[in-house]
Amino acid sequence: MRLENVEINRSTNRLEIDIMELKGSFAIVLCDGVAKITNLPIHGETKIVTHQGKVKRVKFDEGEEF
Repeated sequence: MRLENVEINRSTNRLEIDIMELKGSFAIVLCDGVAKITNLPIHGETKIVTHQGKVKRVKFDEGEEF
């Protein structure tokens, strides 16, 4: 799966991410106390689909220039 869980420190309710370790563009999605991170495609779209104010799915549509 492309989405990876990101740990949230429950005692401080803080999210720490070392951005120097990550390469390229990325997105962080938060919903109901759960955090997930994903790399964004070089060419394409990433859609975050919600339903009743909650994240239901993340859809990827990629392409490559000819």
